[in-house]
Amino acid sequence: MSYVLSLLVLIPLLGSGVTFALSSLRGGGRTTSNVAAAFAFATLLVAGYAFFWVYWHTPTLGTYALTEDHPWISLPGFGVDITLGLDGLSAPLVLVSSIVGMLSVLSSRTLIDKREPAYYSLLLLALASVMGAFTSLNLIVFYLFWELTLIPMFFLIGVWGGDRRKYAALKFIIFTFAGSAVMLLGFLALYFGVSTSTFDIPSLAGRIPTGLQYLPLLAVFVGCAVELPVFPFHGWQPDAYEQAPAPVNALLSGILPKFAGYAVIRIALGLFPQAAYQYAWAFIIVAIFSMFYGAVVALLQSDLKRMFAYTSISHMGFVLFGAFATVLSGNPLGIEGAILLMFTHALATGSLFTLSGFVEKQSGTRKIPLLGGMGQRVPLTAALLAVASSAAMGIPPFASFLAELMVISGGISAYTSTAITVLVPVITGGYFLWMLKRVIIDPAPPATDTGKATEDVSRADATVVALYLVPLVLLTVFSFLILSPAAPVAQWTANLIHGGLHA
Repeated sequence: MSYVLSLLVLIPLLGSGVTFALSSLRGGGRTTSNVAAAFAFATLLVAGYAFFWVYWHTPTLGTYALTEDHPWISLPGFGVDITLGLDGLSAPLVLVSSIVGMLSVLSSRTLIDKREPAYYSLLLLALASVMGAFTSLNLIVFYLFWELTLIPMFFLIGVWGGDRRKYAALKFIIFTFAGSAVMLLGFLALYFGVSTSTFDIPSLAGRIPTGLQYLPLLAVFVGCAVELPVFPFHGWQPDAYEQAPAPVNALLSGILPKFAGYAVIRIALGLFPQAAYQYAWAFIIVAIFSMFYGAVVALLQSDLKRMFAYTSISHMGFVLFGAFATVLSGNPLGIEGAILLMFTHALATGSLFTLSGFVEKQSGTRKIPLLGGMGQRVPLTAALLAVASSAAMGIPPFASFLAELMVISGGISAYTSTAITVLVPVITGGYFLWMLKRVIIDPAPPATDTGKATEDVSRADATVVALYLVPLVLLTVFSFLILSPAAPVAQWTANLIHGGLHA
């Protein structure tokens, strides 16, 4: 039995314990960050190996390239095994999570200067939980890792966040815990409703009676709608994103919403295909509304982080849109584009939030009207912000352009009227360009205590931001690295739905 998937969880989990143990060292901040970086890099190496194993051994429809099965709970009438697996859906998410985790640790060296051992310990614990969630093929194990991720994120926001950090952290935990609790109820209803009495996703796929699919589908959607988030379940998100420290934002915005994208494709569509087909039109309406809502509200923001937060709502609406477009049309392009978009969005939004932390450290503010003249005062920071914004806008040569094009094309194959979604990238480009004009091209504001930074971003920090962006350019040429393993997942989901309808 291969233990590669277990290592993805155990390495950052061990790192969490080691970095916390370093709290007894005086002045050990740099040592702690180095140790955390070493464990994050080791996780990245294992994730890279696992990803390319899946690419080189692309599994057939409905199967997994890497699997593990460990017995855990065995009681009369109730059993849970730790079942892990990796395929073309989970492998890209595991890889991008390890990249973002590594770069979050590196950017924290500049942006975090208090309680470093506890901070890095919680960051690595969050990374371990993320790895567990994306590799889980058991509903309860997936739920436990999902919940475990919320605990370190709560403390990372509440202790190291901004002035309103406690309010934001409490709002975050209430919303996300409530959403996941509803999802758990759906899992339990499914377990006690099917004759096989199992939580294992591969065992359940294609075997759930249509009449049992509706309520669990609704429960899963509620949990995913909060985590993505989509309107009107997004109330926690702008405050949490605004108050969280920038390196935590990279995980909070780049990785956690992908839990929901993963659950939509793996669970909502994979386990409840007939119910998903019947109500796909409603989910598509929610997705399109969120795409436009996030883009329009982002246009109205004066704080960089809040603008990026609403941008994330808009982009994650694309993921929901692409997934359910495949449900209706049978065209796998929607799901393939959604998987690629989750990968590219994690990197693009990670670069944006990391830059927001550097900008705030330089200028003492994130307020767009106070940041004018950055092009003259801090040209390297301004250039990085322009490039990162281009990636978020989906401008070629960044692969986010290809991902959005695939999702929109998949949507049009379901309903031609969804061609209206081409306006979302137009609005996105509009508010990003307006932001760049105000902070880079416009002159500096009148003399105040803020907006007057003269010290540019260091080369080391600029390299961290560049490492977010370089893969987005490379993926435009080498997109097959993501799309080839993703194709069987998308095709299997389409076959499961449309084959089941005609069975």
